Amino acid sequence: RLYPLSRPASERPADPSARAEPSRAQRAMAPAAAVDYSVLTPGMRVQAESGGVFYAAEVVTVSDAKKRAKAPVKVHFVGYAADYDEWVGASRLRSKALKAKEAEAAAQKRELKKQKARVFSLADQVARYARAQKEDNKRYLDITTVYDGSKMKGKRVLVVGANKGLGLELAKELTNVGAEPITTCRAPTPEQEAASKQVIKGIEVTTMESMNKMASEITGALDYVIFVAGYFPDITDNLDSMQEVEAIKQIDICALGPLRCVAALKAAGHLSGEKKPAIVIISSQAGSAKWRFTQNKDKGGDYGHHMCRAACNMGGILVSEELKAVGVPVILLHPGFNRTETTRRHSDRWDAEGAVEPSIGAKRVLYETGKVDMNSTGKFVNCEDGLQIPY
Repeated sequence: RLYPLSRPASERPADPSARAEPSRAQRAMAPAAAVDYSVLTPGMRVQAESGGVFYAAEVVTVSDAKKRAKAPVKVHFVGYAADYDEWVGASRLRSKALKAKEAEAAAQKRELKKQKARVFSLADQVARYARAQKEDNKRYLDITTVYDGSKMKGKRVLVVGANKGLGLELAKELTNVGAEPITTCRAPTPEQEAASKQVIKGIEVTTMESMNKMASEITGALDYVIFVAGYFPDITDNLDSMQEVEAIKQIDICALGPLRCVAALKAAGHLSGEKKPAIVIISSQAGSAKWRFTQNKDKGGDYGHHMCRAACNMGGILVSEELKAVGVPVILLHPGFNRTETTRRHSDRWDAEGAVEPSIGAKRVLYETGKVDMNSTGKFVNCEDGLQIPY
C-alpha cells in the first residue's frame, strides 16, 4: 500500500481491514431530512471522514442502490491507494455543494412550515392566486390531489338551490360519488332531476311557509345541509344609483334565506335526532368587512351584494352559537371564484384571479364540507386554499 512519505501513520485513513462501524456520535451527525446526493459528481473534491479525521478526497461514484442508501457515495482519499476507497454517507462528508443543497432543503422546509402556520387567506385575489402558483400549491391549483369523494358515499345531503350553477354541480358530484342528494328548487331542470335522489319542488327561500314545506318532505336523517341559494343582480349599485329594492331582495334571499332554512329544519326535528347534520352555508368573500379595504379600495359599490353577505355571515355565526348546545356544527364557506353565469360579468378577471369551472368549485366545497365538525363551527373558510377569511 502506498502512503505519502510526509504523512505519519497516525495521519493516514484507517486501515480498511480495521474499520469499525460509525460511532453513535457520528451517526447523530446525519441530517434528519433526506440528502440530495445528485450534486456530487465523479471527480469532485470533497472531505471525507475516516477514523474520526476528515481527509481530502474525490468522489468516485454515487449509487442509487437501496443497499447503499445509508452510504451512497464512494470516495477515493487523495494520495492513497485504491484499497482505501470507501462508501460514506452525509455525516462523513464535507462539501460546499452538499451544504448548499442542504441549505436549500432547509429553506424549503422552513417555507412549508410557514405555509402550514397560516390562518387567514389573502384579501387580494390576484395576489392569492399568484402565490398559489409560485408555491405550486396543489390544494389550491388542483383540488383533486386532496379531494376524496368516496367519503361522501351513502351520505344524505340536502342541497338548497340546485337547479343551476354551483348547486347543480354539487348534486352531480354527490351522485357521482354514491351520495344521496336531496335537492330543492322553484322549478326543476332535467339535469337536476337526473342528479338527485329526491327533488323538492316549488321551494322559495324567501318565506317560512315554503321552508317548512321543504322540511316536511324530508324523511330520514340528514348528514349534511348545504345552503347554496343566492342572488346577485347585474346592476350598477353605488351612491349615484341607489338600488334599495334590489338590496332588500338580496338580503331576503342570501341572509334571511339560510336562517329560515335552519329554523324550518329545527322545527321539523331534523336537528334533534341521534344523528345530527352539519350545516354549510355558502356565503362569499364579499361578506368580509375587513377585506373591503382591499377589494373595494377607493371605489365602494355593490352595496346590496356586500351587505347581504355580511348579514349572512352574522346570521351564520349566531346560528352556530345557538346550535352548539345540541351539537350541530355550522360553517360558512366562500366557494371560490367560479365561472358561472352569475360571475360572467367579471369574465375579464377569470384568468388573473384563478376562476375555475363550477364542477371544480363543487369538489372544493365538498372537500371542506367533509371536514366540518364542532371544532370548526362558526368559522368562515375560503374553499380555494382552506384558510379562514376574517369577518
